[in-house]
Amino acid sequence: MQVDLADIDPMAGYKLLTATVTPRPIAWVTSLGADGTLNAAPFSFFNVMGHTPPTIALGLQADPVKGFKDTAVNILERGEFVVNLVSESVAEKMNLTSIDAPRDVSEFEAAGLTALPSRHVGPPHIADSPVAFECVNLSSVVTGPNQTVVIGRVLSIRIDDEHMLDVERFHVDTPSLELIARMHGRGWYARSTDLFQIMRPKWDDKK
Repeated sequence: MQVDLADIDPMAGYKLLTATVTPRPIAWVTSLGADGTLNAAPFSFFNVMGHTPPTIALGLQADPVKGFKDTAVNILERGEFVVNLVSESVAEKMNLTSIDAPRDVSEFEAAGLTALPSRHVGPPHIADSPVAFECVNLSSVVTGPNQTVVIGRVLSIRIDDEHMLDVERFHVDTPSLELIARMHGRGWYARSTDLFQIMRPKWDDKK
C-alpha cells in the first residue's frame, strides 16, 4: 500500500503516522494560563532536536471543539513551559491529565500532582516525574489550522539524584528511569525494558 496523504481524510493520515512512528517519547508539559491556572498535559509528538543550543520540539495538535489546546495557548502567550518525562509509576496520573477539562480547571488538582518550583520559568515541575526540562519558546511554526510546532530552548534539566550514576561526569542510569512511550492505537504504551546494543562502526576499522 502507498497512500498520498493529500488524497485522504486527515484523520486517516493521523492513524497511519501514529501507527508507524513508534515508540514516541512523551512530553508531560506544564504551563500557566493567563489567569494563573496551572496546566498539565501529555504530548507524544515530541523529541530532542539538538544540543547547541539545547532544543526540543513539540507538535501541539488541535482540540476538535476548542481549537488550540490550553498548552499551545499558554506557551504562545507566555513563552515558557516545562517538559516532564513519564515513568511507568506515574502513567495513570499522566493519563488523567489528558482529560478534556475546561480551561479554568487545573489538571494538577484533578490528577493529584505535586508541583515543584522551577528555577528559571514560571510553570513548575511535576515532582512525580524523574526528569524535567525548563524551556522557553525559541520559535513556533503554525503548520495548519490550530496546529503548531514549538521549538523550545532548554534552560535547565532536573534529574532525580537516585537516577544518576556519576554526577560529575553527567552519567545517567537511564534504565532506572523506567520511561514509557506511546505506541499505535488508543491507549497503547511501551516499556523501555527490552534493549539491545549495536556499536556505531568507524571507517578506519573497516579499511
